[in-house]
Amino acid sequence: MQLATPSLLLSTKAKVWIAAVLLVVIPVFFQAPLVRSLPWLSLAMTGTWLLAGISLSSHGTTRLWGDLLTGFSWTWLAGSLYWGWLRFEPLWHLPVEAIGFPIAIGLLVKGQGRIGSYFFLGSLFGTAVTDLYIYWNGLFPMWRQVMIADPDWVPVIMQQAAAALQNSVSFSQGLLIALGLLTVGILPLQSKQLCWWAFSGAVLSTLIVDLLFLGSAFCL
Repeated sequence: MQLATPSLLLSTKAKVWIAAVLLVVIPVFFQAPLVRSLPWLSLAMTGTWLLAGISLSSHGTTRLWGDLLTGFSWTWLAGSLYWGWLRFEPLWHLPVEAIGFPIAIGLLVKGQGRIGSYFFLGSLFGTAVTDLYIYWNGLFPMWRQVMIADPDWVPVIMQQAAAALQNSVSFSQGLLIALGLLTVGILPLQSKQLCWWAFSGAVLSTLIVDLLFLGSAFCL
C-alpha cells in the first residue's frame, strides 16, 4: 500500500475544508429562496443528498466525500423543516437545526461517519453561537417581523435591527462572538485528521455568513 505524501495529504485537507465552507455558504443563497417557495421540494432533496452520500461512501476513492455529503444532508433537512414551516418562531431554530445531533453522535460512537458528523457539529455550533448573539441583543421580535412582513418592509426592519446593534455592548458581544468562532475554527487546522478540517470549515463559514448578513443590514 502506497502512503500518501505530505503534500497530497495537505491537498486533501484543504479540499475538505473548502468543501465544508461551500456546503454552508452556498445553501444560504440557494436553499433559502427555494424553501420559501417550494418547501416540499427542498425537503425531498434531503433524500437526494443522503442517497448520494451513501453511494459515494460505498467506494473507497470517494468515501470521504460521501461521508461529508451525508453530514450535509442533516443540515439540509433541518434547514428545509425550519425555514419551510417553522421560521416564524426563532426559539425553535436551534432545536430544529439539532435534528441530526443524535445521528451524528450515534455514528461517532460507532466509529463511523467522522467527517460528516464533525461537519454537522461544526455547523450546529456556529448556528448556536449566532442565535446566542441575536438573543443577547433582543432581536427575536424583529426576526418574527421579518418572517411575516411584506417584502417591501423587510429593508426597514433590517435597518432597525442594524440601528439596535450600534452600541458598545452589542459591539463587544459581536467581537466576543467573532473571536470565539475564529478560535474554534482555526485551532482544528493544526490537526492531521480530515474530520477536524471539516469541522473548521463549517465553523468559519458560519462567521462568513454572519458577516455578510451584518454587512447587508448596515448597507441597506
